[in-house]
Amino acid sequence: MPLSDTAIKKSLPADKPYTLTDSGGLYLLVMPTGGKLWRWSYRFEKKERLMALGKYPDVPLAVARARHAEGRRLLATGVDPMAERKAQRTAEKAAVENSFQSVANRWLQHWQGGVTPRHMAYVKRRMEADILPSLGPLPIAEIEAPEIVAMVKAIEERGARDIAKRALETTGQVFRYAIAHGFCRRNPAAEIRPSDVLKATRKVNYARIEGKELPNLLRAIEVYRGKHITRFALKLMALTFVRTTELIEAKWEEIDTENARWNIPAERMKMRTPHIVPLAKQTLETLEMLKHLSGNSQWLFPGERSEGSGTNGLQRRNDWPWLQGSGLNPVARARLQPRPHRIAVGSCSAQCCERGLQSRSLSCPQGQYDAGLG
Repeated sequence: MPLSDTAIKKSLPADKPYTLTDSGGLYLLVMPTGGKLWRWSYRFEKKERLMALGKYPDVPLAVARARHAEGRRLLATGVDPMAERKAQRTAEKAAVENSFQSVANRWLQHWQGGVTPRHMAYVKRRMEADILPSLGPLPIAEIEAPEIVAMVKAIEERGARDIAKRALETTGQVFRYAIAHGFCRRNPAAEIRPSDVLKATRKVNYARIEGKELPNLLRAIEVYRGKHITRFALKLMALTFVRTTELIEAKWEEIDTENARWNIPAERMKMRTPHIVPLAKQTLETLEMLKHLSGNSQWLFPGERSEGSGTNGLQRRNDWPWLQGSGLNPVARARLQPRPHRIAVGSCSAQCCERGLQSRSLSCPQGQYDAGLG
């Protein structure tokens, strides 16, 4: 006689385990502890098999019968239901381990050693916000170009074209790592160029200052009536030609007043190499005054360490939008590099100038950088 819900509910634990039989080898095993377990006894290739189908009441009678029926269907086709379930679980585990998200996490762990913590945090944040929601759950070996294009265009549609372009580049890096470690065989992101999927935009040169404007800049800094700490930031930028982030994130431990030099560590430099900035007498005097404002802080500019925070005041006062940290590099090069008719013994070469400014990537042509494109 088949089981009923009423009979199952009335069954009580005994000193020893006992069974309540349904049909076709399906039964409920009642344990002395009160547990009730679904089991299916069947034969495959002349061998006895016992398959667990769940625990009552988490798996009610109707669900246990459905699982039993599915197992009998597989058995009728010559497939061992237990072996099939094991293979399915293995495939599901492999799908999780080989998902884009899993491989991306492995790539991040591998890649983070060569970048700054700040850049690592930025890439991870952008990946979690833009890439993983679309590609994360998918097996990386099954992802095709249209799925990547859909992810990139979704980012562009919210007005973040530059982030969309970087998301495509990051996706390509993950796929290259996946190929190297055997997770997939091809990189569909490499088959896509940003111009193939992103709308074209006109490239606008970064604003820059001309040499003839430099005196006006220096005078404007001296009479600036905003915060003293902002005026010191602007003055140091004009005296050292460093980028805004390199200045705002500076620590006093980097300043060597005895040897009149500023030692910027590699992890804070765009070129990822240590940089030494010679400090002129005026620079040392400015730093001495700044020290009184920063107090006991380890930072030169405590509370001001966000890009652009030290320059907004002067931009509003003089309408000079070029002052973004690298806007002074071109004028510095123009003033410091030797002219053919001025070359003399002991003069600074072009190589010395580039090394001193640490101004551009080797992949950025000098003419392009000077024009405000680098």
